[in-house]
Amino acid sequence: MQHCDVVVVGAGVIGAACAEALSARGLRVTVLDRGAPAGGTTAAGEGNVLVSDKAPGPELELAKASRRIWPELLGELRAELGEALGDVEWEPKGGIVVATTGESAGPLVEFARAQRAVEVRAEVITAAQATELEPYLTPRVTAAVHYPDDAQLQPVLAATTLLAAVRARGGEVRPGVAALGVRRRADGSVAEVRTDRGAVPCGAVVNACGPWAGEFASAAGAPVAVLPRRGLVLVTGPLPEGTVRHKVYDADYVGAVSSGDADLQTSTVVESTRAGTVLIGSSRQRAGFDETIRPDVLRELARKAVGLFPGLADVPVMRAYGGFRPYAPDHLPVIGADPRVAGLWHATGHEGAGIGLAAATGRLLAELFTGADPVVDPEPFRVDRPAVVRGVPV
Repeated sequence: MQHCDVVVVGAGVIGAACAEALSARGLRVTVLDRGAPAGGTTAAGEGNVLVSDKAPGPELELAKASRRIWPELLGELRAELGEALGDVEWEPKGGIVVATTGESAGPLVEFARAQRAVEVRAEVITAAQATELEPYLTPRVTAAVHYPDDAQLQPVLAATTLLAAVRARGGEVRPGVAALGVRRRADGSVAEVRTDRGAVPCGAVVNACGPWAGEFASAAGAPVAVLPRRGLVLVTGPLPEGTVRHKVYDADYVGAVSSGDADLQTSTVVESTRAGTVLIGSSRQRAGFDETIRPDVLRELARKAVGLFPGLADVPVMRAYGGFRPYAPDHLPVIGADPRVAGLWHATGHEGAGIGLAAATGRLLAELFTGADPVVDPEPFRVDRPAVVRGVPV
C-alpha cells in the first residue's frame, strides 16, 4: 500500500476532525475504521456543542475554542466542498439549564457565576423568562440559566463532511479495515500500521478509536486508561415546531457528567432535531461493552423528561439507541504524542463531549504535530499524565 504521512485509526468525529486538520496542513492522511465511517460512538451521539456543562478548567477552555472553531470550519468546508456536502444541520440555538428544587437552585446559580468569571455567557434568568424561552417547560422551575452559545449539529453529517474534505485533498478513507497494531523501525518509531487487510506504511499513527482506544493503544505497545461508559437515548415521534426550542437539561446533568461512579446515573436532557423528533437522555453507566438496552433505564429517562416537559407524557416514543463513550478516569481528553512510542499519537477520552470538542481537538493535534502554536494549553491533555498511564498493564 502507498505510504502516507499519517494514519488515523477511527473514522468517528474525533478521528475525522484530526484527519481534516492534518490534511488542511498539507499532510497525506489515510483514515481506517473497522466499521463504517461515523458508525460507532458518533452515530449514537446527540450532536451537542456545549459550554454549559463544563466547570472552569482545561476542558471548558477546549470547549470554548471548539465552539468558536466549529462555525468557522463549517463555513470553510462549505466553500471547499459545496453546500450539499457542507450542510451538517448546524443550529446555534442555545441551551437552558433548570433547577426544579430549592436544593439545586443555589449550586446552579453558583456554577454559572464561576463560568462567567472565565468569559462564558451564562445568564441567570427568572422562571417566567425560562417559560418565555420554552413555553412547554414545567412550572416547577426554581432557577434557570440561559447559555446562548450552546449549539447542536448532526454528528454523522459532521464526521462525513470532515472525511469528504480529507478525500478531496488526496487522502483516503478505508472502511471495513481493522487496525491490529503497529510495526516499528529499529529505532522504535512507527513504520506502519498492521491491519487485517495488510500493512499501511506511514510516518505516524493517531489513535482515535474512542471507547476502543485502550485496546489499540495496548496493541501499539503504549497502553492508556480509556474505558467505555454506556449511554442510552430515547427518540420521540415528530412534534410540532417549537415544542422544544433549546437544549434543555436539569441541574443534575453536570454532576452526572463529572462523576466517576460506575453505577447507573440518569439526568434529564431534552432537545429537538431538525426532523422534529425529540431526543431524551441521558444515562451513564460503566458496564463494559454490554450493548443491552435496559427498559428500566428507558423508563427512568422518560419519567424525568416528563418532569421537565409535562406534555411529553402523551408523546409516542419512536425508538431507543445506545452507545459507548470513551471515558478517562480524570474526565479529560487524551490529546497528543505518546512519549513511549515515537510516531504514536492519541485523540480520545472525550466521553460524551466528543462532538462538541472535535473541532478544537483536531486543530490542537495538528498544531502539535506540525509544531505550530496550540489553540489551547496542551499540557492538561498530555498522554503521560498519571490518571491515564499509571497502573495500566503493559
